[in-house]
Formats: sequence, C-alpha cells, structure tokens
Amino acid sequence: MSTHFKRIQRLFLHWFGETALSETEQLAQRLKAIPSTTYQGLRCSSRVTPQAIQRRWDRLCKRSGHSDIQRILWQEPKVQNAPPDTAYQANIENYIGTVQVPVGLAGPLRIQGLHAQGDYYLPLATTEAALVASYNRGAQAIGLAGGCQAALLNEGIQRSPGFVFNNLGEVGLFVSWILTQEASMKAVAESTTRHGQLQDIAFAVEGNHVYLTLDFLTGDAAGQNMVTIASEAVCHYLINHSPVPPKRHYVEANFSGDKKASALAFTGVRGKKVTAEVLLPAAIVEKVLQTTPQAMADYWQMSALGSVQSGALGAQGHYANGLAALFIATGQDVACVAEAAVGLTRMSLDENGHLYTAVTLPSLAVGTVGGGTHLPTQQACLQILGLAGPGNARALAEVCAGMALAGELSIIAALAAGHFTQAHQRLARQRKTP
Repeated sequence: MSTHFKRIQRLFLHWFGETALSETEQLAQRLKAIPSTTYQGLRCSSRVTPQAIQRRWDRLCKRSGHSDIQRILWQEPKVQNAPPDTAYQANIENYIGTVQVPVGLAGPLRIQGLHAQGDYYLPLATTEAALVASYNRGAQAIGLAGGCQAALLNEGIQRSPGFVFNNLGEVGLFVSWILTQEASMKAVAESTTRHGQLQDIAFAVEGNHVYLTLDFLTGDAAGQNMVTIASEAVCHYLINHSPVPPKRHYVEANFSGDKKASALAFTGVRGKKVTAEVLLPAAIVEKVLQTTPQAMADYWQMSALGSVQSGALGAQGHYANGLAALFIATGQDVACVAEAAVGLTRMSLDENGHLYTAVTLPSLAVGTVGGGTHLPTQQACLQILGLAGPGNARALAEVCAGMALAGELSIIAALAAGHFTQAHQRLARQRKTP
C-alpha cells in the first residue's frame, strides 16, 4: 500500500504551498486535536414524532443556516417537493418514480484533517435499524476525545483498455511504440474533459494481450464517466497511429478494479486513499462505548486473524455499512462500495492503557460534483455536510475515513462487550410498528 514519492511531493506542495513555516510545523498545527469541552454530541433517539424531528432540524439549521434543506428533506410532502421528471433524465433509464429511503443524522463527527476541518453531521440513508445509532455512538466517542486526525494519501482513478494482437512480437512493437507516445496520449485524453488529467500509464502483458492502465486525476468528480470517455479517445488514437494495429480492443478489459473488491484496490488506489486515527482515553471508552480498551484490543486481534483465515481483502468490521448509507444520501455511485470497503482497521493500547485506533481506505471513489450529487435531496445532504460543490471532494474522502473509524469503534465495542445482539434486538426487533 505504498505511495510513489512524486505523488507525495505533489500532495505536500498542495497541502502547504510556499510558506515560512516548515512542513512539520504546519502538519502538527493542522492535525492538532480540538479540546473536547467545545464538543456537543447529538443525542441518539428513534423517536419520529413531529416534535422530535423539529428539534433535530432546529439544531442543524441553527448551525448551518440552511432552512431550505429542512423543506426539501422533510417538511413538504413528497408529491409537492419532487423535482420535475426531467431532473432525473441524466441519472436513470425507464424512469417510473422514486423510492424513499429514511435518512438519519449521526454526529457531529469531529475531524482535524488535511482537507476536512471541524464538526460534520453525517446524513445516513438506510433501512437498517441500529446503524445510525452505532455510527452516532462512535462519533460521540471521537468528539469527546478531541476529534480524529485524517489525511488524504493518494488519488487517481483508472480505466484499463485491452488490446489483442496476433503474437508476442506484435505486442513488443506496440508497447515499444507507446513508450514514445505519452505526451500525445495525454493531450488526446485531456481534450475530452475540462477537469481530468492523465497522470500515469502502466502496462500488463499476458501472451498476445496488452492491458493498458490509464491513471487520471478527476478534480471534484468521482470521474468514472470522465475517464471512460477520455480512455476511448486514447484507444482511437492508438489504433489509428500504431505501427501494428491490434486485432481487437476494448475500452475496459476488467483490469482496473472498477466496482469490485480486488488486490489492486487494496494495494494501490482507485479514487482517493485516506487514513484516519484517534486516541481514546480509557475513561471515554468505558463511558461511551461501555467496555474497556483492553477488551476492544483483544477482540480486534481475534477478528483480524479471522479476516486472514477467511481470505478477506483487508481486515475491517463493516466499512460497507456506513459507506453505503452515506453514498446513497449524497449521490455517490453506490456500486463503488465494493472497492471502497476494502481496507484495514487496527487497534492497540498505548503506554497509558488508552486505545489507539486507525483505519485506512485505499479506494474511495467519491465526488462532490457530477453523477447524482446535483439531485435535490442528495445536494441537500451534501449541504448538511458543508461539502456541496467544487473544492470539497478531498474533504469528503477524509470524512468517509472518519465515519468508518466511528463505525469500527462502535461495532467492535459492542462485540467485545457482548452487546451486539442485544442492541439489534432493542433497536429493531422489539420496536412497536405503528
């Protein structure tokens, strides 16, 4: 899961620019925890009375000032606040209507990241009872500890065209010629987009097959469609100019890891690679998570070995739960959870008996523009986060890491303390349905 030194240099230049402070001093200041005395967590409740919902909106609107979000997400009946049918034409085929998924609020999640700074309320769209409560509990523990630290480590999204030749000799001629075409391929790819940049090219040869991986930066868009169009243009350029034309070609030869759990997603990057950490004092673990740091570290050790024995890619509890809920709420490509949920959770005790926890997610394909992010309710959820529009995709990725961290803390605490089944019975099975 290493990162090339040139990318690290680019990221440090982006983070810090040219200032008088050293990079080490700036990093220490930016990732410094906020005192927990300024943190006020959101009380977890399953009540859905008008009064209870209004109290939540009062708190949220007081913080953000976005009273129009309340109207879009809750106040007006669906038939009144629905956008015109034409609003969906770029996002759906055979349109017949919309499905409502309840959205719960967790947090706020306190983050001191390189891009995400402050407290973030998390809008989670799910039909799974206990999920919002779990992430909310983890966020409370993080907030009382002064927040978590998060960092974007790498970024890039790939498309992998495939080319078929008659024999290995033709493959050699094709590859050696492409080595002279980097500038032309970059110009062709970037002529199709205002925001995409072709940053790297890689090869994999298997007999008379060539897999060409094109690695792009896509700005604030997740970028799957952007890189597909750019890659198709590159393919046409190569076919029309190559000294040895391929017999066949495909714009995607299933080598990029798109929308699937793969070793490539785990060891490289597809989208944005992020990590987050927190140090929880024993008193907060006992009060909020209802267990001890030692019990959580013991459970993590067993669960990590369980992941190894099962052949899992990575070792984590339930990244997919929170990611799917946040992706649905904010208009992300939900299928990308397959690769986004590949990652690592780690827990250990420090010399004072406090709990150190870190998560690393190598392949978060998220964006704050494009795709479904422009639709009314999805845009409203991004506004709740304060991350709607250009300039916010990197912060959103760090929020995803912090959210995953909160979810891991809560579920591991529940399993370590023996509360997991009991919590699901209390919050789901034993509720009275109106």
